[in-house]
Amino acid sequence: MWNMGQEPLAPSQVIAEDDQHQQTGDLGMRHEDNCSLYNMTGGDFYPDNSSQSNFTFPEQSLDFYILLPVMYSVICAVGLTGNTAVIYVILKAPKMKTVTNMFILNLAIADDLFTLVLPINIAEHLLRYWPFGELLCKIILAVDHYNIFSSIYFLTVMSVDRYLVVLATVQSRRLPYRTYHAARTTSICIWLWVTLIVLPFFIFASVYTNELQIKSCGLSFPQPERFWFKASRIYTLVLGFAIPVSTICILYIGMLHKLRTMNLNSNARALNKAKRKVTIMVIIVLAVCLLCWMPFHLATIVALTTDLPQTSLVIGISYFITSLSYTNSCLNPFLYAFLDDNFRKSFRKMLECRAT
Repeated sequence: MWNMGQEPLAPSQVIAEDDQHQQTGDLGMRHEDNCSLYNMTGGDFYPDNSSQSNFTFPEQSLDFYILLPVMYSVICAVGLTGNTAVIYVILKAPKMKTVTNMFILNLAIADDLFTLVLPINIAEHLLRYWPFGELLCKIILAVDHYNIFSSIYFLTVMSVDRYLVVLATVQSRRLPYRTYHAARTTSICIWLWVTLIVLPFFIFASVYTNELQIKSCGLSFPQPERFWFKASRIYTLVLGFAIPVSTICILYIGMLHKLRTMNLNSNARALNKAKRKVTIMVIIVLAVCLLCWMPFHLATIVALTTDLPQTSLVIGISYFITSLSYTNSCLNPFLYAFLDDNFRKSFRKMLECRAT
């Protein structure tokens, strides 16, 4: 059983009871992917019958015990408020019903779903055990993984859309099938695809009682556990990063190549101002997403190839990587507000209407 839940131990206190089970203080970073460097390295997932580390709870985790709930609370409050505002504006403002905004709407829904489960992370961290039952354990782990996969796949679809728009513009062509309805259908397909990807994590999630008789929420892999753990890491890395990011890179390289090689002396001289702004916004949102999630996926590679010592530095980096990936869920609304004039105007207009 791989512990994803919370234990009454310091983050650096690793106890290897036998060749199959080992406990750590996860401090609320539930799904195994977001445990990043710390829980993906050393004895935590690769039991070696080693002794307990030299760190003690007061020395190592008191700051984390206080700091993490504060950080998660801020991310939850800001993310929930911002993404709910994005959803409200796109659904209510007629000018916001565009193909790009349909994908942005679904990004905001995915981020909202994730921020809704953060209070449960905080509660588990403070209680230091899992009190919420089997079903909620499965749901929380599934939502955590929805956050990993849905964001990158909606950004991939947005990149495909930008490529088609840029290509059609420089070639003076129209895109008759690029409609709001088509974007909605595509979004439904993305959600179905992500659900299929996340389904194994929902199935393997379970509540169990560890050697200290503490209830924890985690992933219970069949034997051999080490093989299935590595398989889950590779599964997430390939489907959640390698394939979509490679697709995005190919699209933008192709887009730049087309723009540089085509003769733009006709009516298709360049993208007009509005289309350029949308393209720039998509690129910036994509860049921020990659910035927040790249360390997490690099940590996965490190975990699969290296056995790092469980030092306070490694543990601190682990928590930083986790918090950085979580932060992405509350940044997008600020990017839309800063980069999209229509969003700002629509949001301001709705506030004025409610005030009057």
